Amino acid sequence: MRVFQNVEDLGNLRTALDEAFAIKKDRYQYQELGKNKTALLIFFNNSLRTRLSTQKAAMNLGMNVIVLDVNQGAWKLETERGVVMDGDKSEHLLEAIPVMASYCDVIGVRSFARFESREDDYNEVILNQFIKYSGRPVFFMESATVHPLQAFADLITIEEYKKKDRPKVVMTWAPHPKALPQAVPNSFAQWMNAADVDFVVTHPEGYELDPLFVGDARVEYDQMKAFEGADFVYAKNWSCPGVTRPNDYGKVLEDYHNFLDWTVSDRQMAVTNQAHFMHCLPVRRNMIVTDEVIEAPTSLVIPEAANREISATVVLKRILESL
Repeated sequence: MRVFQNVEDLGNLRTALDEAFAIKKDRYQYQELGKNKTALLIFFNNSLRTRLSTQKAAMNLGMNVIVLDVNQGAWKLETERGVVMDGDKSEHLLEAIPVMASYCDVIGVRSFARFESREDDYNEVILNQFIKYSGRPVFFMESATVHPLQAFADLITIEEYKKKDRPKVVMTWAPHPKALPQAVPNSFAQWMNAADVDFVVTHPEGYELDPLFVGDARVEYDQMKAFEGADFVYAKNWSCPGVTRPNDYGKVLEDYHNFLDWTVSDRQMAVTNQAHFMHCLPVRRNMIVTDEVIEAPTSLVIPEAANREISATVVLKRILESL
């Protein structure tokens, strides 16, 4: 595996899940794979779970790890071609990428959507430059449009906690004071469509996800109706994806105070099948979810976060095997 971006990059999903559970039982069994190999983890944006879990995964496999915070201590990087670099950016990504690649065997990159151009974001301009110019395997640690390590961990968690073969999984939009990317909901939708679940997406009008990711999932604009009989509830905010309202891409369509009834509370959870609550974290309490729901015994946010180590270990193992 040279690139990890989407669910299809893993091949057979059942095989990947079996591998994840085997690694969870003994996460150090493949340490020889990474001996004398170096993973470079590049962060253009903040991170807690992705940084720690991916470092831990690399160490599980015996790898050396280098972490680079692009915006703290490195030269500011220009990413556009053809610009006159007379501003505050001292180095171009086209030189920086091959230099960084010369120090490592595998590259992980985290670079969020900029909301300046939907075309640039959805064409993954930054990540694709690493794929094109590094000559190294590249895995996405959240990009402008996807967060596959998170979605894989989410699926592992659902597999662990499901009580029936084909559970009902609901992904719900929730209010937030800031404009957030669509990467997490995009990937979650993509991976749920590939899994054997009954998948429903619910959100207010105007927040329709790109068909590339939402696929054939059922979209329900009535949140309470969507929650009926759910076995898992995945809450996440996202800004306007610009599908039905292209001029509003990356925007919050209305004041979040008008949508506080979308906050996941005991009211919504009461109509579920004693559903487990899920969120990728960090989460704004009493905006996305109430204290009562996130602290309930049915909340999976901590096991879900812990599974980030497992998803990253599987992905890095697959990449190492391809070297």
